[in-house]
Amino acid sequence: NPGCVPAAAEWCFWCLSQVMVHDVNELTEKLFPIVEAMQKHFSAGSGTYYSDSIFFLSVAMHRIMPKEITQIIQVDLDLKYKTNIQDLFDEFDNFPEGAVIGIAREMQPVYRHTFWQYRRENPQTKVGEPPPDGLPGFNSGVLLLNLEAMRQSKLYNQLLEPTMVQKLTEKYHFKGHLGDQDFFTMVGMEHPELFHVLDCTWNRQLCTWWRDHGYSDVFDQYFHCEGEVRIYHGNCNTPIPED
Repeated sequence: NPGCVPAAAEWCFWCLSQVMVHDVNELTEKLFPIVEAMQKHFSAGSGTYYSDSIFFLSVAMHRIMPKEITQIIQVDLDLKYKTNIQDLFDEFDNFPEGAVIGIAREMQPVYRHTFWQYRRENPQTKVGEPPPDGLPGFNSGVLLLNLEAMRQSKLYNQLLEPTMVQKLTEKYHFKGHLGDQDFFTMVGMEHPELFHVLDCTWNRQLCTWWRDHGYSDVFDQYFHCEGEVRIYHGNCNTPIPED
């Protein structure tokens, strides 16, 4: 049974015509023991937007959802759909062996900035470099979670352990503030085989903040996206084009 969830104060999942509403406090109570260790690495600070456990929901969704739910699409609210959501569900069929999550690339040089120390120590690295050959990191505005694959993946579940999170954050000198997105990005640098990379047209991000904050010379290499847009993402309160 597939499900789909908008990222909001109440998390709604629907399977066919059935709608299930989950209380945010109950979800947080289940999540906290799993994601507590990673929050200090991927949160802006106590009391801030991404510091709440709920913003790591996707990371451990496979452990708190009923076993009969095998696939979930999780999306931000600041999206505009230009195609049928079923077309996005069909992307599950394109997952290569070993992949557990479908996610699009980050379309700003966010992680070029975040990984600055690792990049300085490893000048030939692809970490933080723009596509198509680089590893710009991920944007979690549109997520395809193959819960069954996440449950069965020994590697993915090992990466949730506090010791592994600590090991990777130390290796990459990583300190983020974007919750689950930071975790997926860091893991993707080490184990890209866990991810099915969605085309940019499935999460056409519109924010241009980093163009005006030190990265104008390389910005367009990250922001470029060819093809007919299927989902617009008005991140950082960016207006979405009218039809």
